[in-house]
Amino acid sequence: MSPAQRSPFSDMTVDHLRFYVTDLDEQVRRFTGGYGFRPYADAESAAEGRSAGLGAGRIRLVLTAPPEGDHPGAAYLSRHADGVADIALGVADARAAYAAAVAAGARPVAEPSERDGFVTATIGGFGDTVHTFVQRPAGADERSLPGLPARPAAGAADGGDGTGLFAVDHLAVCVEAGELEATERFYRRVLGFETIFTERIAVGAQAMITTVVQSMSGEVTLTLIEPDPSRTAGQINDFLKTHDGPGVQHIAFATRDITGTVRAMAAGGVDFLTTPDGYYRLLPERLTVARHTVPELRELNVLVDADHDGQLFQIFTRSAHPRATLFFEVIERLGARSFGSGNIRALYRAVESTRTGAEG
Repeated sequence: MSPAQRSPFSDMTVDHLRFYVTDLDEQVRRFTGGYGFRPYADAESAAEGRSAGLGAGRIRLVLTAPPEGDHPGAAYLSRHADGVADIALGVADARAAYAAAVAAGARPVAEPSERDGFVTATIGGFGDTVHTFVQRPAGADERSLPGLPARPAAGAADGGDGTGLFAVDHLAVCVEAGELEATERFYRRVLGFETIFTERIAVGAQAMITTVVQSMSGEVTLTLIEPDPSRTAGQINDFLKTHDGPGVQHIAFATRDITGTVRAMAAGGVDFLTTPDGYYRLLPERLTVARHTVPELRELNVLVDADHDGQLFQIFTRSAHPRATLFFEVIERLGARSFGSGNIRALYRAVESTRTGAEG
């Protein structure tokens, strides 16, 4: 693609994720203590409330406790409780990205503006979640954000220590039944994403449909999920009801050593979901583990899956959300490009094997 034809979305990244939270101090303690993120910025104003910036490696989180009243954050918290309200997208030219998106049918939320050298503009995404285009000034501290400059003494959030989390691998988004195709079309048409994976996953009487869309750069990945209304209602239906509409169900953080990361996070107080022992008993029938050992994976409750490109290791946290909706994933990739759907079926088999054995 020539410079004249270059899309304003070509080099898109996940610039940061903005959460609206009720108790800012509690959430900062949770992310710094359990996830090993470093706090490096804070700001407070009557108009915007209190915010804190924290992260590690390429992960940037902005936690905002909005003021009461007609602030959009207050409305978000009233409807959904704590959650991801903005998946901010890094681009080379925020004005061009905004113009192209709106021309393609995006709902305008905030027109381009400049502050502290940053240019930002916002469009609607799914449900009450928006996307803010962020154009960073040359030479700016990579941790800084508009109105939230990094403290010089805060230290680099380089991911070199702490828990080892270093990037946002993907975000899982739940949408209402029948809305997945329209949501997929939105990301393809408006932001130039590509569809890289589609699958219907049936587990017992329940089923869900997943479609993975990814930016041109490969740096922004969304797993879109809708429930299959022809089957028994399950966890996706529960999320949509409890969250009161579409939203981010979980965020997957990447690590280069999942066993070390899980040990560090558990020591920091993060509670992970457990895995039935039958999963590990049946594991050799599925694959030969390329890294780590089965006893180590069993000890830590880490799952493993494979595709044509390699293997991945993953584990999910138990939700600490007030409504038990949002949770997190830790993932290590050894070449695999998929998202662990084989583990859903393997866990179901393990549970059924255990149940059958107990009945016998």
